[in-house]
Amino acid sequence: MRKRDLLTPIGITVGFVMIMLAILSNAGTEGFISFIDVASILIVIGGVIGSLLINFKMEQIKLTGRVLKESFNQNERQLTELINLFIRLSERARREGILALENELDDVDEPFIKKGILLAVDGIEPEVISDIMSAEIAAMEERHYRGRMIIVKCGEYAPAWGMIGTLIGLVLMLNNLQDPSTLGPSMAVALLTTLYGTVLANLVFIPMASKLENKTEEEVFIKQIIIEGVIGVQSGQNPRILEEKLGAFLSSDSKNKKDMEEESSFVGEGLNEA
Repeated sequence: MRKRDLLTPIGITVGFVMIMLAILSNAGTEGFISFIDVASILIVIGGVIGSLLINFKMEQIKLTGRVLKESFNQNERQLTELINLFIRLSERARREGILALENELDDVDEPFIKKGILLAVDGIEPEVISDIMSAEIAAMEERHYRGRMIIVKCGEYAPAWGMIGTLIGLVLMLNNLQDPSTLGPSMAVALLTTLYGTVLANLVFIPMASKLENKTEEEVFIKQIIIEGVIGVQSGQNPRILEEKLGAFLSSDSKNKKDMEEESSFVGEGLNEA
């Protein structure tokens, strides 16, 4: 199930708020205005966009909005629920046969699980199922990598264009050395582009790229569990053995939570029978 990932907007907001509070606490409201320069913003943003247009194809650039949106969403998947699903499938397959699993697919929302079960129902060999599903994982990783690279490059280009803007400002400042009173303000404006580029890179682009990479690794981990589950069901493994095998993917906390849930369920069933 997909839902909003509030940590990304909260993190960006907290970062910008802390920077603004630091400026206001030392420079005041009037001093804060001196940190806003339209020309510096245009150099950084325009430079980054121009570099992206040179570096990537238009098809990839069009995906930027979708990639950025993905960093504000998260897939909520409970590993214990996933393991319980495969245990249920394994029990039914051993009881009624592998063909009976087609009726279970209506309640499954994950396309990757459906594909694996259908391959198993079709009688495909476990090694072939593993190869097909692993190839899909590799293709997914490549797609995610290409989309993530746009954000990574933004993080690389932003500080560079900030430095270019600073150099432009220094050249303009040196052309007006006849008026020493303008040196300080001109230097401050020249440094703003470096500030903008560095803040955008380290507070927005690089953290977003890292978060997208973590999401990809998490998704690959989930899909590997699914492959093990599908092969276990297809090969007719004992549900208890399959549970132990898939349980190896759980963290200690998740295992303890699962044990508590099973114990609670067992106690509840005992009370009902009484």
